[in-house]
Amino acid sequence: MLTLADIPQADIAALLARYGLDFAPVADGQPIPGSYWGECEAGLIGSSVHARDDTPVHSLLHEAAHLVVLPPERRATVHTDATDSIEEEDAVCVLQALLGDALPGVGAARVLADMDAWGYTFRLGSAAAYVAHDADAAWSWLQQRGLVSPDRRLLPP
Repeated sequence: MLTLADIPQADIAALLARYGLDFAPVADGQPIPGSYWGECEAGLIGSSVHARDDTPVHSLLHEAAHLVVLPPERRATVHTDATDSIEEEDAVCVLQALLGDALPGVGAARVLADMDAWGYTFRLGSAAAYVAHDADAAWSWLQQRGLVSPDRRLLPP
């Protein structure tokens, strides 16, 4: 499992900043504010994504993706749980892989593999199969919001 300790924090902060988000590093051993899953999983409060060095990269990208899809006025109200929308959750699973491609040394393939290792479950058996063959509605959802192109590429913010 790739963790934040494995990649430069400056790259994380720069990626989040492109979307108007803040990276809020948390000291080792301290609880992560706004973490839905607890332990080492990333947390959300407003426009900030909180994480420690032992936080999986896919966790940080998943939580950041929840904020990316929200308009700024809705971001301000987020604390811990970003949505109860299945459509948004499905789209965020796709978007977190695309954000992985935007992080040097990470890539979508690694994010998708780590999602499987963490325990995500998909009808087709893997996160990669979901994104490639079963996520048409999620791709459409992201495209309607101007986040991806018709050829399924991440658009700049």
